[in-house]
Amino acid sequence: MSGPLKFRVKHLYKTLLHLGKDYPKGYEFFRSRLHASFLRHKDVKNPEEVEALIAKGEYVVKELEALYMLRKYRTLKKRYYDS
Repeated sequence: MSGPLKFRVKHLYKTLLHLGKDYPKGYEFFRSRLHASFLRHKDVKNPEEVEALIAKGEYVVKELEALYMLRKYRTLKKRYYDS
């Protein structure tokens, strides 16, 4: 794997680890699943496949961010409005 791809993979891993701190099932659950996922794909050398996996990971980042924003929205809504 070339330098720029390696950097992007490391950045994606760090981003996902950071987002995992607020995961509903806990940080350790998220971290172990993330680590297993990255280990499962460690032998991928084809740049096109690596790009596809990075794109999938970035999609997961967006989904996690949406999940957290929805949770924040629901919390604020509960505080200020009666159900």
